[in-house]
Amino acid sequence: MAKISSPLALLFIMLSSIMINHIHVASSKTWCIATLIATNAQLQANINFACSQGVDCRPIRPGGSCFIPNNLANHASFVMNSYYQTHGRTNQACSFKNTGTFAATDPSFGKCVYAS
Repeated sequence: MAKISSPLALLFIMLSSIMINHIHVASSKTWCIATLIATNAQLQANINFACSQGVDCRPIRPGGSCFIPNNLANHASFVMNSYYQTHGRTNQACSFKNTGTFAATDPSFGKCVYAS
């Protein structure tokens, strides 16, 4: 077995750690958003529930960073995701009576930034 000199071994370790830190690993981030089949009544109920549970709903109010587009699907998705992110990121925290689903792509847009 060949012997490696101490300086060469140190250089190998340093270069390996640099390379490992630059390898892109698939993201395990997930977001919770409203399903396409959720009714307006269900979306409004999800907003009411999440906002009553301590979610910061100011971004979906007039003038907030997520107010535009002003529709229930976008507003509900934002607060549903906030609830999901702050309540353990569990399947149950995204259920919303089967009107929540998971997204693997960040749904943020413009100044409206979804937590992850």
